[in-house]
Amino acid sequence: MSDIRFIMIGVVVITIGFIVLGVYGEQFTEITVQTNEFSDCYEYHEERPAIQIDCDKQIQQKNILFGIVIGILTGGGLALVKGIKGRWDQDVKPEEMVGPGGSKKNDDEVKE
Repeated sequence: MSDIRFIMIGVVVITIGFIVLGVYGEQFTEITVQTNEFSDCYEYHEERPAIQIDCDKQIQQKNILFGIVIGILTGGGLALVKGIKGRWDQDVKPEEMVGPGGSKKNDDEVKE
């Protein structure tokens, strides 16, 4: 793949990582505050009373989501760095070049 493709893939994957964090990470904001400030954790619903939940299990789920997001962001960052740093386009062998300056013979040269 060319360098620009790696850059585009990296940008898309990083964007997906932030979207996943924004959509699924919102539910863990309240749990984080509760574990830092209080000894008990509760899950609140609009139409039902609060339910006591296991803080450790919620923190574990939060850490798993965080690990997944870090993995997605790392993959996107590596693709982005490879695209920026890469020399895929510059390392084309002369016999594989097409166009001006390439060693592929034109139709006129083949006829002679």
